[in-house]
Amino acid sequence: MNTDLIPAAGTGAVEPAPRRRARIRTYVALFAGVLIANAALFGWGLAAGWWHPHASSLQVIAAISQVNILFSILPRQHWMVNLLSFLATRAPTSWPLRLRWRLAQYYHVGGLHVGGAIAGTLWYVVYVSELAPAWADGEAGYDDASLAIAVTVCLVLLTICALAAPGFRTRHHDVFEASHRFGTWTVLILSWANTLILAHLQTPERTFGEALLASPIFWMLVVSTGLALWPWLLLRKVPITTERPSNHTIIVRLDHGFVPPVGTTRAISRHPLLGWHPFACIPAAAGDSGYRMVISRAGGWTSEFIENPPPHVWVRGIPTVGVANAKRLFNRVLYIATGSGIGPALGHLLTDTQGARLVWVTKTPRATYGDGLVSEVEKAQPEAVIWNTSEQGKPDVFELSYEAFKASGADAVIIVSNKAVTGRVVSEFERRGIPAFGPIWDS
Repeated sequence: MNTDLIPAAGTGAVEPAPRRRARIRTYVALFAGVLIANAALFGWGLAAGWWHPHASSLQVIAAISQVNILFSILPRQHWMVNLLSFLATRAPTSWPLRLRWRLAQYYHVGGLHVGGAIAGTLWYVVYVSELAPAWADGEAGYDDASLAIAVTVCLVLLTICALAAPGFRTRHHDVFEASHRFGTWTVLILSWANTLILAHLQTPERTFGEALLASPIFWMLVVSTGLALWPWLLLRKVPITTERPSNHTIIVRLDHGFVPPVGTTRAISRHPLLGWHPFACIPAAAGDSGYRMVISRAGGWTSEFIENPPPHVWVRGIPTVGVANAKRLFNRVLYIATGSGIGPALGHLLTDTQGARLVWVTKTPRATYGDGLVSEVEKAQPEAVIWNTSEQGKPDVFELSYEAFKASGADAVIIVSNKAVTGRVVSEFERRGIPAFGPIWDS
């Protein structure tokens, strides 16, 4: 273990003029792009005379809302995240740095999810505001049930958006999770009911089946329902064994005939419907089978898990690649972790073939995470900077990491820490023209 930094003299390092934070721009650009596209469509609808209470325009508005909601679902699909990561990281390291830097921000697709969800909700508000006078005027094709369902769907969508606000989501994660899951299911069920009712109201002009198959909303609901069901079709209850090196950390071992790829995360839960939390999948120790997860105390769920570990956990869907897979776009990466942030980097560090370097700032690493795990890290990363804050005090994480970066020959940085530290470290590296990546609140 190396706790002394190699001097950076003679590296010829230069500091370009400060630049704005590309890390934030990407997420916001995707989010804003969706809203701008929808605003343009709204303006076009005004010019086309959509805003009149007649059936054709109402169906167009409802379809646009459904397209946006379907679009918002896709970036949250495990397979879609993995596909985007695969495509983005195919670029060779010979490509221009700026292009690889941008490609490595594939995990910012949460901006598309949020933009689509907000736009879809706003379009549905427009739909209901146009539907109400159409219903009041006795417009053919709508009845009391379809209006009541539409108003309910609108209220549920607005509630989901409100409870997903970043501040509320951070403070009340379980409420956010429940509202997203059960709210989405409610919207799907009600949308199906409304679609069937509206198709029935079109008879006898055409048969019920013809009206249904001719509806674009019907086909979008088929796709949306399939996407919602797919992860749950892979729901499994798997046995676990645990090791608790301290009252802060527990190491979970899963061995159910499947080993996730290095660099992926997987959500686990004690109960199938609630309390899902993602953790990094770490290769098993030499001679063992299966894979591991490192869970640290960070709230009520993790505290209960550490103090009373269950014999089984639930898993669903497929493992999803994380931020650190951006390493594929660079020749050598410096990993920075504080505390339990070592977990998402461990799989990459233990299997590294690129000469990666590690800076790990944590309290009493051996007492907290166990001799076995720390020894594995030191064996795989003999030049790692492991800073014990109990003995060495709290460092300036950026300054510590910047010196290690200049000494390592790395060309990119990946950090896993809390929001404040991640934001500052990424910002400082980017100001110096160095690609830096870290999870954002919605990645």
